[in-house]
Amino acid sequence: MRVKKQKRHRKVVRFFSACFGFREPFKVLCDGTFVHHLLLHRLTPADDALSRLLGGRALLSTTRCIIGELKSLGESHYESLAAAQQLITARCDHERRVSAMACIESVIGEGNSEHYFVATQDADIRKKFREVPGIPVIYGLRNSLFIEQPSAPQREYVKSTEEKRLHASESEFRKLLKRELKDGLANDSGNEVLEEAPLTRKISTAKKMLGVAEMSKFKRKKAKGPNPLSCKKKKRKDDSLVQKNEGNKSTFMLTLEEQEEREVLG
Repeated sequence: MRVKKQKRHRKVVRFFSACFGFREPFKVLCDGTFVHHLLLHRLTPADDALSRLLGGRALLSTTRCIIGELKSLGESHYESLAAAQQLITARCDHERRVSAMACIESVIGEGNSEHYFVATQDADIRKKFREVPGIPVIYGLRNSLFIEQPSAPQREYVKSTEEKRLHASESEFRKLLKRELKDGLANDSGNEVLEEAPLTRKISTAKKMLGVAEMSKFKRKKAKGPNPLSCKKKKRKDDSLVQKNEGNKSTFMLTLEEQEEREVLG
């Protein structure tokens, strides 16, 4: 079971690395509930536990608002406060303390340019970032850590961006055509031909310059000959002639012997 869980986690990390550009060392933004969970279940040192989860070196960080929230919880979270103060403090521009969700949203921004993993035990925060593309969520369950699988909106976003990347826009086609004319790929007479050319020809030319591959054409499978190992060997004509001659020779010899016996008896 442990091997299967590690494979699932590595697959999620590869997904976000390939589609959103996450790179090692991985940045993990922890809130107060996650830090408290690590201490409660003795998942220490925390950076080693998260490095094993992500399959690479991890850098843990938090914010001033989250530290202030832990201070407001009193002595019951004193150890969590001390542990959070040892983490890297991510910059947040809040003069007054805001909630952990609002602070994390402001630090991450719209596109998660810093490529943060969000580590939290708050169900509302997990639900919130599950709908946002490019933000993987880490949570704990007893003495184990997990990465949430990419949600359906995140997969749809990746699929749509991939299609946009493969299909150039009309403005890009125009730029490529202008560049083609500027580089001297078409002379004055060629310009007239190019203007009269159909749109499909322009699109194919632009795609070639962009390096976008055309849709693959499926080849029909042609009928192949039989397996030579499963066929009987053909008899050569020479062998059949030799056998026929030998048979003729034997009958010829028998007729000579019969003639000699007839002469002796006669």
